[in-house]
Amino acid sequence: MKSVEEHLTGILERVAPLSPLELQLLDAHGSMLVDEVAATGDLPPFDNSSMDGYAVRLADVADASERYPVVLDVVADIPAGTSPDVALEPGTCARIMTGAPVPEGTEAIVPVEWTDAGMPTVRVRRTPDEGQYIRHRGDDVAAGQTVLDAGTTLNSAQVGLLAAIGRDRIRVRPRPRVVILSTGSELVQPGRPLTAGQIRDSNSYMLTAAAREAGAIAYRVGNVADDPKALIDTIEDQLIRADVVVTTGGVSAGAYDVVKEVLTELGTVDFDKVAMQPGMPQGFGTIGPDDTPIFTLPGNPVSAFVSFEVFVRPALLKMAGVTETARTVVRARCEAAFTSPEGKRQFVRAKYTPAESPAAPATVEPVGGHGSHLIGSLALADALVVVPEDVTEVRRGSTVDVMLL
Repeated sequence: MKSVEEHLTGILERVAPLSPLELQLLDAHGSMLVDEVAATGDLPPFDNSSMDGYAVRLADVADASERYPVVLDVVADIPAGTSPDVALEPGTCARIMTGAPVPEGTEAIVPVEWTDAGMPTVRVRRTPDEGQYIRHRGDDVAAGQTVLDAGTTLNSAQVGLLAAIGRDRIRVRPRPRVVILSTGSELVQPGRPLTAGQIRDSNSYMLTAAAREAGAIAYRVGNVADDPKALIDTIEDQLIRADVVVTTGGVSAGAYDVVKEVLTELGTVDFDKVAMQPGMPQGFGTIGPDDTPIFTLPGNPVSAFVSFEVFVRPALLKMAGVTETARTVVRARCEAAFTSPEGKRQFVRAKYTPAESPAAPATVEPVGGHGSHLIGSLALADALVVVPEDVTEVRRGSTVDVMLL
Protein backbone atom coordinates (compact mmCIF):
# COMPACT_ATOMS: atom_id res chain seq x y z
CA MET A 1 0.00 0.00 0.00
CA LYS A 2 1.03 3.59 -0.59
CA SER A 3 1.39 5.95 2.34
CA VAL A 4 -0.86 8.99 2.66
CA GLU A 5 2.15 11.24 2.00
CA GLU A 6 3.14 9.33 -1.15
CA HIS A 7 -0.34 9.54 -2.61
CA LEU A 8 -0.78 13.23 -1.75
CA THR A 9 2.67 14.16 -3.04
CA GLY A 10 1.97 12.40 -6.32
CA ILE A 11 -1.26 14.37 -6.70
CA LEU A 12 0.26 17.75 -5.89
CA GLU A 13 3.13 17.11 -8.32
CA ARG A 14 0.61 16.62 -11.13
CA VAL A 15 -1.66 19.61 -10.53
CA ALA A 16 -0.60 23.19 -11.13
CA PRO A 17 -2.05 26.63 -10.40
CA LEU A 18 -4.56 27.65 -13.06
CA SER A 19 -3.45 30.26 -15.58
CA PRO A 20 -4.34 33.87 -14.66
CA LEU A 21 -7.46 35.45 -16.13
CA GLU A 22 -8.72 39.02 -16.20
CA LEU A 23 -12.24 38.90 -14.82
CA GLN A 24 -15.04 41.27 -13.99
CA LEU A 25 -15.03 42.17 -10.29
CA LEU A 26 -17.92 39.96 -9.20
CA ASP A 27 -16.64 37.07 -11.28
CA ALA A 28 -13.27 37.48 -9.52
CA HIS A 29 -14.90 37.23 -6.08
CA GLY A 30 -13.23 34.44 -4.10
CA SER A 31 -10.21 34.28 -6.40
CA MET A 32 -6.60 35.18 -5.68
CA LEU A 33 -4.91 38.30 -7.00
CA VAL A 34 -2.00 37.71 -9.34
CA ASP A 35 -0.53 41.23 -9.12
CA GLU A 36 -0.42 43.89 -6.45
CA VAL A 37 -2.94 46.69 -6.93
CA ALA A 38 -2.16 50.39 -6.51
CA ALA A 39 -4.63 53.24 -6.40
CA THR A 40 -4.51 55.61 -9.36
CA GLY A 41 -6.19 58.41 -7.42
CA ASP A 42 -7.03 59.58 -3.93
CA LEU A 43 -9.85 58.07 -1.90
CA PRO A 44 -11.96 60.00 -1.15
CA PRO A 45 -11.24 62.04 -4.27
CA PHE A 46 -12.31 65.36 -2.66
CA ASP A 47 -13.03 66.87 0.74
CA ASN A 48 -16.59 65.93 1.68
CA SER A 49 -19.02 65.94 4.56
CA SER A 50 -19.45 62.90 6.79
CA MET A 51 -22.76 64.24 8.16
CA ASP A 52 -25.97 65.84 7.02
CA GLY A 53 -25.68 69.39 8.34
CA TYR A 54 -24.18 72.79 7.59
CA ALA A 55 -20.75 73.76 6.29
CA VAL A 56 -19.47 76.65 8.42
CA ARG A 57 -16.53 78.93 9.17
CA LEU A 58 -15.32 78.45 12.76
CA ALA A 59 -15.23 82.18 13.56
CA ASP A 60 -18.96 82.44 12.78
CA VAL A 61 -19.99 79.74 15.30
CA ALA A 62 -17.36 80.23 18.00
CA ASP A 63 -19.91 81.51 20.53
CA ALA A 64 -22.80 79.19 19.66
CA SER A 65 -24.65 77.65 22.61
CA GLU A 66 -28.04 76.17 23.48
CA ARG A 67 -29.02 79.40 25.25
CA TYR A 68 -27.56 81.77 22.69
CA PRO A 69 -27.61 80.13 19.25
CA VAL A 70 -25.84 81.77 16.35
CA VAL A 71 -27.98 82.68 13.33
CA LEU A 72 -26.37 82.26 9.89
CA ASP A 73 -27.61 82.85 6.35
CA VAL A 74 -27.81 79.67 4.30
CA VAL A 75 -26.40 80.60 0.90
CA ALA A 76 -26.33 77.19 -0.77
CA ASP A 77 -27.89 73.74 -0.62
CA ILE A 78 -25.37 71.05 -1.58
CA PRO A 79 -26.60 67.48 -2.17
CA ALA A 80 -24.22 64.58 -2.81
CA GLY A 81 -23.15 64.25 -6.42
CA THR A 82 -22.99 68.00 -7.14
CA SER A 83 -20.16 70.48 -7.24
CA PRO A 84 -20.59 73.59 -5.04
CA ASP A 85 -20.16 76.92 -6.87
CA VAL A 86 -20.10 79.11 -3.76
CA ALA A 87 -17.49 80.20 -1.22
CA LEU A 88 -18.46 80.85 2.39
CA GLU A 89 -18.33 84.50 3.37
CA PRO A 90 -18.47 85.74 6.99
CA GLY A 91 -21.90 85.11 8.51
CA THR A 92 -22.93 82.52 5.92
CA CYS A 93 -23.09 78.74 5.73
CA ALA A 94 -24.24 76.04 3.31
CA ARG A 95 -26.61 73.18 3.96
CA ILE A 96 -24.80 69.99 2.96
CA MET A 97 -25.61 66.30 2.70
CA THR A 98 -23.41 63.35 3.62
CA GLY A 99 -20.83 62.71 0.90
CA ALA A 100 -21.25 66.10 -0.77
CA PRO A 101 -18.15 68.19 -1.57
CA VAL A 102 -17.53 70.96 0.95
CA PRO A 103 -17.55 74.52 -0.44
CA GLU A 104 -14.50 76.77 -0.37
CA GLY A 105 -13.93 78.32 3.05
CA THR A 106 -15.45 75.43 5.04
CA GLU A 107 -13.63 74.72 8.30
CA ALA A 108 -16.10 72.27 9.90
CA ILE A 109 -19.51 70.67 9.51
CA VAL A 110 -22.26 71.33 12.05
CA PRO A 111 -24.55 68.26 12.20
CA VAL A 112 -28.19 69.04 11.56
CA GLU A 113 -28.96 67.76 15.08
CA TRP A 114 -27.05 70.78 16.51
CA THR A 115 -29.35 73.20 14.66
CA ASP A 116 -33.00 73.99 14.04
CA ALA A 117 -32.55 72.65 10.46
CA GLY A 118 -33.60 76.05 9.19
CA MET A 119 -33.70 77.61 5.71
CA PRO A 120 -32.94 80.32 4.56
CA THR A 121 -31.40 81.01 7.97
CA VAL A 122 -30.28 78.46 10.51
CA ARG A 123 -29.78 78.62 14.28
CA VAL A 124 -26.59 76.83 15.37
CA ARG A 125 -26.52 75.71 19.02
CA ARG A 126 -23.07 74.06 19.32
CA THR A 127 -19.54 74.83 18.19
CA PRO A 128 -17.68 72.13 16.22
CA ASP A 129 -13.94 71.52 16.39
CA GLU A 130 -11.70 72.49 13.49
CA GLY A 131 -12.14 69.99 10.65
CA GLN A 132 -14.87 68.10 12.48
CA TYR A 133 -17.05 65.90 10.23
CA ILE A 134 -14.96 66.69 7.14
CA ARG A 135 -13.54 63.69 5.30
CA HIS A 136 -10.39 64.98 3.63
CA ARG A 137 -9.14 63.98 0.21
CA GLY A 138 -6.85 60.95 0.42
CA ASP A 139 -7.71 60.23 4.06
CA ASP A 140 -8.47 56.60 3.20
CA VAL A 141 -6.16 55.85 0.28
CA ALA A 142 -3.54 58.05 -1.37
CA ALA A 143 -2.81 57.99 -5.09
CA GLY A 144 -0.04 55.50 -5.84
CA GLN A 145 -0.57 53.59 -2.61
CA THR A 146 -0.55 49.78 -2.79
CA VAL A 147 -3.97 48.73 -1.56
CA LEU A 148 -3.87 44.97 -2.14
CA ASP A 149 -0.89 42.63 -2.35
CA ALA A 150 -0.45 39.83 -4.83
CA GLY A 151 -1.83 36.64 -3.34
CA THR A 152 -4.75 38.36 -1.63
CA THR A 153 -8.04 36.48 -1.79
CA LEU A 154 -10.81 38.74 -3.03
CA ASN A 155 -13.53 38.63 -0.41
CA SER A 156 -16.39 41.12 -0.20
CA ALA A 157 -14.38 43.96 1.37
CA GLN A 158 -11.60 43.64 -1.20
CA VAL A 159 -14.11 43.66 -4.06
CA GLY A 160 -15.61 46.83 -2.59
CA LEU A 161 -12.21 48.49 -2.37
CA LEU A 162 -11.39 47.67 -6.00
CA ALA A 163 -14.68 49.17 -7.09
CA ALA A 164 -14.02 52.28 -4.99
CA ILE A 165 -10.67 52.92 -6.69
CA GLY A 166 -12.24 52.45 -10.12
CA ARG A 167 -11.22 48.92 -11.09
CA ASP A 168 -13.96 47.02 -12.91
CA ARG A 169 -11.69 44.16 -14.03
CA ILE A 170 -8.82 42.46 -12.25
CA ARG A 171 -6.28 39.73 -13.03
CA VAL A 172 -6.69 36.72 -10.76
CA ARG A 173 -5.95 33.06 -10.44
CA PRO A 174 -9.46 31.70 -11.17
CA ARG A 175 -11.28 29.36 -8.85
CA PRO A 176 -11.10 25.77 -10.10
CA ARG A 177 -14.28 24.37 -11.64
CA VAL A 178 -15.11 20.98 -10.15
CA VAL A 179 -17.59 18.49 -11.58
CA ILE A 180 -18.84 15.97 -9.02
CA LEU A 181 -20.80 12.79 -9.67
CA SER A 182 -21.74 9.66 -7.75
CA THR A 183 -21.90 6.19 -9.27
CA GLY A 184 -24.20 3.36 -8.34
CA SER A 185 -27.47 1.94 -9.64
CA GLU A 186 -28.72 1.81 -6.04
CA LEU A 187 -28.66 5.61 -5.66
CA VAL A 188 -31.80 7.75 -5.62
CA GLN A 189 -31.98 11.54 -5.52
CA PRO A 190 -33.29 13.19 -2.33
CA GLY A 191 -37.00 13.91 -2.48
CA ARG A 192 -37.80 10.73 -4.36
CA PRO A 193 -39.21 7.56 -2.74
CA LEU A 194 -36.96 4.59 -2.06
CA THR A 195 -37.69 1.07 -3.23
CA ALA A 196 -36.08 -2.14 -1.97
CA GLY A 197 -32.28 -2.03 -2.01
CA GLN A 198 -31.99 1.68 -2.75
CA ILE A 199 -30.31 4.47 -0.80
CA ARG A 200 -30.23 8.23 -1.34
CA ASP A 201 -27.31 9.93 -3.06
CA SER A 202 -25.68 12.01 -0.32
CA ASN A 203 -22.11 12.01 -1.61
CA SER A 204 -22.63 14.29 -4.60
CA TYR A 205 -24.33 16.88 -2.38
CA MET A 206 -21.74 16.60 0.39
CA LEU A 207 -18.75 16.87 -1.92
CA THR A 208 -20.23 19.71 -3.95
CA ALA A 209 -20.63 21.64 -0.70
CA ALA A 210 -17.10 20.69 0.37
CA ALA A 211 -15.67 21.89 -2.94
CA ARG A 212 -17.47 25.21 -2.57
CA GLU A 213 -16.17 25.56 0.98
CA ALA A 214 -12.68 25.06 -0.46
CA GLY A 215 -13.28 28.03 -2.77
CA ALA A 216 -14.03 26.11 -5.95
CA ILE A 217 -16.89 26.52 -8.41
CA ALA A 218 -18.66 23.17 -8.06
CA TYR A 219 -21.17 21.50 -10.38
CA ARG A 220 -23.14 18.55 -9.07
CA VAL A 221 -24.01 16.10 -11.85
CA GLY A 222 -25.76 13.62 -9.59
CA ASN A 223 -25.60 9.85 -9.83
CA VAL A 224 -24.74 7.63 -12.77
CA ALA A 225 -25.87 4.00 -13.00
CA ASP A 226 -23.39 1.13 -13.01
CA ASP A 227 -23.10 1.20 -16.77
CA PRO A 228 -19.65 1.71 -18.36
CA LYS A 229 -20.90 3.57 -21.43
CA ALA A 230 -23.16 5.85 -19.39
CA LEU A 231 -20.27 6.68 -17.08
CA ILE A 232 -17.71 7.52 -19.74
CA ASP A 233 -20.28 9.48 -21.77
CA THR A 234 -21.22 11.52 -18.69
CA ILE A 235 -17.61 12.29 -17.81
CA GLU A 236 -16.72 13.27 -21.38
CA ASP A 237 -19.78 15.53 -21.60
CA GLN A 238 -18.70 17.34 -18.44
CA LEU A 239 -15.06 17.95 -19.38
CA ILE A 240 -15.93 21.17 -21.22
CA ARG A 241 -16.69 22.87 -17.90
CA ALA A 242 -14.27 21.01 -15.63
CA ASP A 243 -10.83 21.82 -14.30
CA VAL A 244 -11.23 18.80 -12.01
CA VAL A 245 -13.57 15.80 -11.98
CA VAL A 246 -14.47 13.98 -8.74
CA THR A 247 -16.32 10.67 -8.70
CA THR A 248 -17.40 8.58 -5.73
CA GLY A 249 -18.05 4.86 -5.69
CA GLY A 250 -17.01 2.09 -8.02
CA VAL A 251 -13.30 1.97 -7.10
CA SER A 252 -13.06 -1.28 -5.14
CA ALA A 253 -12.78 -4.80 -6.55
CA GLY A 254 -16.46 -5.65 -6.97
CA ALA A 255 -18.10 -6.96 -10.11
CA TYR A 256 -19.98 -3.70 -10.66
CA ASP A 257 -17.25 -1.20 -9.78
CA VAL A 258 -17.46 0.50 -13.17
CA VAL A 259 -15.31 3.55 -12.39
CA LYS A 260 -12.26 1.38 -11.98
CA GLU A 261 -13.24 -0.74 -14.98
CA VAL A 262 -13.75 2.18 -17.34
CA LEU A 263 -10.86 4.41 -16.31
CA THR A 264 -8.32 1.59 -16.08
CA GLU A 265 -8.80 1.00 -19.81
CA LEU A 266 -7.84 4.61 -20.55
CA GLY A 267 -4.43 4.04 -18.97
CA THR A 268 -4.24 7.53 -17.51
CA VAL A 269 -5.76 6.87 -14.08
CA ASP A 270 -3.97 4.89 -11.36
CA PHE A 271 -5.89 2.98 -8.71
CA ASP A 272 -4.09 2.34 -5.46
CA LYS A 273 -4.58 1.16 -1.94
CA VAL A 274 -3.56 3.89 0.47
CA ALA A 275 -2.62 3.02 4.05
CA MET A 276 -5.46 4.92 5.69
CA GLN A 277 -8.79 4.32 7.35
CA PRO A 278 -11.33 5.21 6.13
CA GLY A 279 -10.61 5.68 2.43
CA MET A 280 -8.16 2.92 1.45
CA PRO A 281 -9.17 2.56 -2.24
CA GLN A 282 -8.11 5.68 -4.15
CA GLY A 283 -7.77 6.64 -7.78
CA PHE A 284 -6.15 9.64 -9.42
CA GLY A 285 -5.05 10.57 -12.91
CA THR A 286 -6.05 12.62 -15.92
CA ILE A 287 -8.72 12.32 -18.58
CA GLY A 288 -9.64 13.98 -21.86
CA PRO A 289 -7.73 16.05 -24.41
CA ASP A 290 -6.69 18.64 -21.80
CA ASP A 291 -5.47 16.06 -19.27
CA THR A 292 -8.11 17.13 -16.75
CA PRO A 293 -7.30 15.77 -13.26
CA ILE A 294 -9.80 13.20 -12.00
CA PHE A 295 -10.18 11.91 -8.44
CA THR A 296 -12.05 8.65 -7.91
CA LEU A 297 -13.05 8.40 -4.26
CA PRO A 298 -14.65 5.54 -2.32
CA GLY A 299 -18.42 5.38 -2.14
CA ASN A 300 -19.01 5.21 1.60
CA PRO A 301 -19.84 8.75 2.78
CA VAL A 302 -17.22 9.02 5.53
CA SER A 303 -14.55 7.56 3.26
CA ALA A 304 -15.49 10.04 0.54
CA PHE A 305 -15.43 12.97 2.96
CA VAL A 306 -12.07 12.07 4.51
CA SER A 307 -10.57 11.41 1.07
CA PHE A 308 -11.73 14.82 -0.10
CA GLU A 309 -10.18 16.52 2.94
CA VAL A 310 -6.87 14.68 2.67
CA PHE A 311 -6.36 14.66 -1.10
CA VAL A 312 -8.84 16.74 -3.11
CA ARG A 313 -8.99 19.89 -1.01
CA PRO A 314 -5.18 20.47 -1.08
CA ALA A 315 -5.18 19.99 -4.85
CA LEU A 316 -7.99 22.51 -5.34
CA LEU A 317 -6.20 25.06 -3.18
CA LYS A 318 -2.98 24.61 -5.15
CA MET A 319 -4.86 25.10 -8.41
CA ALA A 320 -6.33 28.32 -7.00
CA GLY A 321 -2.81 29.58 -6.24
CA VAL A 322 -2.80 29.00 -2.48
CA THR A 323 0.62 28.07 -1.12
CA GLU A 324 -0.47 26.68 2.25
CA THR A 325 -2.84 23.86 1.35
CA ALA A 326 -2.97 21.82 4.57
CA ARG A 327 -5.67 22.06 7.21
CA THR A 328 -4.59 23.40 10.60
CA VAL A 329 -3.44 20.60 12.90
CA VAL A 330 -3.37 21.18 16.68
CA ARG A 331 -2.68 19.06 19.75
CA ALA A 332 -5.44 18.19 22.18
CA ARG A 333 -6.23 15.79 25.01
CA CYS A 334 -8.39 12.87 23.86
CA GLU A 335 -11.44 12.29 26.04
CA ALA A 336 -12.05 8.67 25.02
CA ALA A 337 -10.02 5.53 24.36
CA PHE A 338 -10.10 3.65 21.06
CA THR A 339 -8.02 1.31 18.94
CA SER A 340 -6.48 1.91 15.53
CA PRO A 341 -5.38 -0.55 12.82
CA GLU A 342 -1.65 -1.19 12.64
CA GLY A 343 0.00 0.10 9.49
CA LYS A 344 -2.80 2.51 8.59
CA ARG A 345 -3.28 6.18 9.37
CA GLN A 346 -6.69 6.55 10.94
CA PHE A 347 -8.86 9.65 10.70
CA VAL A 348 -11.42 9.65 13.51
CA ARG A 349 -14.43 11.94 13.46
CA ALA A 350 -14.41 14.11 16.56
CA LYS A 351 -15.65 17.19 18.37
CA TYR A 352 -12.95 19.71 19.32
CA THR A 353 -13.07 22.08 22.30
CA PRO A 354 -10.41 24.84 22.38
CA ALA A 355 -8.38 25.49 25.51
CA GLU A 356 -10.08 27.86 27.94
CA SER A 357 -6.93 28.46 30.01
CA PRO A 358 -3.47 26.92 30.62
CA ALA A 359 -5.10 24.82 33.32
CA ALA A 360 -7.85 23.65 30.94
CA PRO A 361 -6.18 22.40 27.76
CA ALA A 362 -7.88 21.80 24.44
CA THR A 363 -9.80 18.55 24.28
CA VAL A 364 -11.19 16.34 21.55
CA GLU A 365 -13.81 13.60 21.77
CA PRO A 366 -14.56 11.02 19.07
CA VAL A 367 -18.16 10.97 17.82
CA GLY A 368 -19.90 7.88 16.47
CA GLY A 369 -18.32 4.57 15.58
CA HIS A 370 -15.61 3.68 13.09
CA GLY A 371 -18.00 2.62 10.31
CA SER A 372 -17.38 4.50 7.06
CA HIS A 373 -21.12 4.63 6.36
CA LEU A 374 -21.97 6.61 9.52
CA ILE A 375 -22.81 9.99 8.04
CA GLY A 376 -24.92 10.91 11.08
CA SER A 377 -21.85 11.13 13.29
CA LEU A 378 -19.90 12.85 10.52
CA ALA A 379 -22.38 15.71 10.66
CA LEU A 380 -21.57 16.18 14.37
CA ALA A 381 -17.82 16.39 13.85
CA ASP A 382 -15.76 19.55 13.45
CA ALA A 383 -12.37 17.83 13.51
CA LEU A 384 -10.53 14.62 12.66
CA VAL A 385 -8.20 12.92 15.14
CA VAL A 386 -5.18 11.80 13.10
CA VAL A 387 -3.68 8.57 14.45
CA PRO A 388 -0.25 7.59 13.03
CA GLU A 389 0.31 4.26 11.32
CA ASP A 390 2.39 2.83 14.18
CA VAL A 391 -0.15 3.60 16.90
CA THR A 392 -2.69 0.86 17.61
CA GLU A 393 -4.23 2.22 20.79
CA VAL A 394 -5.19 5.72 21.92
CA ARG A 395 -5.76 5.99 25.62
CA ARG A 396 -8.14 8.35 27.33
CA GLY A 397 -6.23 11.47 28.39
CA SER A 398 -3.44 11.04 25.83
CA THR A 399 -2.42 13.91 23.56
CA VAL A 400 -3.32 13.51 19.90
CA ASP A 401 -3.05 15.39 16.62
CA VAL A 402 -6.31 17.03 15.56
CA MET A 403 -7.11 18.28 12.05
CA LEU A 404 -9.54 21.17 12.37
CA LEU A 405 -12.27 21.20 9.72
